[in-house]
Amino acid sequence: MAKSALTQAKEQPVRSLTDTAYAQLEERIVTLQLPPGSALSEGALVSALGIGRTPVREALQQLAREGLVKIMPRRGIVVSEINVQHQLDLLLLRREVERLMTRLAAARALPDERRQFRRIATGMRDAAKASDDVQFMRFDSELNTLLAAGCRNEYVRRAMSLMAGLSRRFWYQHYKEVSDLPLCARLHADVADAVHAGDADEAATASDRLMDYVETFTRASVDAAPPV
Repeated sequence: MAKSALTQAKEQPVRSLTDTAYAQLEERIVTLQLPPGSALSEGALVSALGIGRTPVREALQQLAREGLVKIMPRRGIVVSEINVQHQLDLLLLRREVERLMTRLAAARALPDERRQFRRIATGMRDAAKASDDVQFMRFDSELNTLLAAGCRNEYVRRAMSLMAGLSRRFWYQHYKEVSDLPLCARLHADVADAVHAGDADEAATASDRLMDYVETFTRASVDAAPPV
């Protein structure tokens, strides 16, 4: 049965607050403000974010589905550890899903969405020039969200949502050691530009170039790690 307009109106603020809580927590985890292995207190997060317990709890559940936190009954909540081999395994799937997602978005994105892709491409390049890694990460998150919306395929969107945060966190942990922020920004911006132009073939090619870079970066991170 369809929900009434009144019921939908009552539910909307909760959803908005959950999105806000999720965005703030995801950024803190991805940028290592909440480092791997750290214990999280639901009450402390409610106070820190200034958001109610229910939205924070729902945001944590979403982060758990994406593998960024672990919720252990009667034991608490912990930020998940970073595992290099898991990251390489993830890239095998991410390459295929991201290629499909960018190809679909190039074909299906709406005019206003295409304008947003152009804005994101410019913002990424500017962030790299300013060596602003956090701002770049915000544009990267926005790009992922816009690609997921623009592809108009719920199953592709769900698949990517399970990989995006883990990938960005791994990059943020290691990029100062083995990465080139301007190159990384350019490769991401090339994807956004191709989708903005509606060129599905170029979008898929740009996606593959980006995944080549990500895989090389991931393996270099392993080589750069100090011996145990």
